[in-house]
Amino acid sequence: MRIGKKLSDFLRRPAGRYSMFVFLAGAGLAGIIFSAGFATFIERTNTMEFCTTSCHEMVTFYEEYKETSHYNNRSGVRADCSDCHIPKGSWIQVVIKKAYAGTKDIFAHLIGTIDTPEKLEAKRLELATRVWESMMASDSAECRNCHAMAAMALPLQQPRAKGQHEEAMMEGKTCIECHKGIYHKPVHEEVEEKEEIEFVPPEF
Repeated sequence: MRIGKKLSDFLRRPAGRYSMFVFLAGAGLAGIIFSAGFATFIERTNTMEFCTTSCHEMVTFYEEYKETSHYNNRSGVRADCSDCHIPKGSWIQVVIKKAYAGTKDIFAHLIGTIDTPEKLEAKRLELATRVWESMMASDSAECRNCHAMAAMALPLQQPRAKGQHEEAMMEGKTCIECHKGIYHKPVHEEVEEKEEIEFVPPEF
């Protein structure tokens, strides 16, 4: 009670009201500066330049990406790293994803998880599988940021693609089930080949 009364008496004085105004204005200004700086940081770390120059481990992935239609195409529309690896949801989702990915990548960099071509190739399938599982869990939300099956002009597609998209819509499939390896080295082919070799036909 004494603290509340002292605060009330302090605010009744002109000097007290002025001090409180200065404090609130300063806190508000600091909040604005922090928010602007944080937004700039998030935006900067989402750029292609940051992804490809801040960490040498990403150079190989970048060179692979440059050979795909997501980098160079007749429409001139380019999907950057963040378009597929960072969610487009709320700020909380973005911050959580970036904090997790950033911490993991920094740790991997420090211990040299994929700092040589040999190490990268040895870990490539594991890394790809993590991404596939994440995209399966999100129903390929990263793909759907740009692509919508409902908006596809199926009659204009090649017969094979048209049939596969019709089947996907009817069966409720998600993009990544069929579109693995469109960005980076198609390591899923190694898995499929291995499954074919190990497959044992059932006896009737």
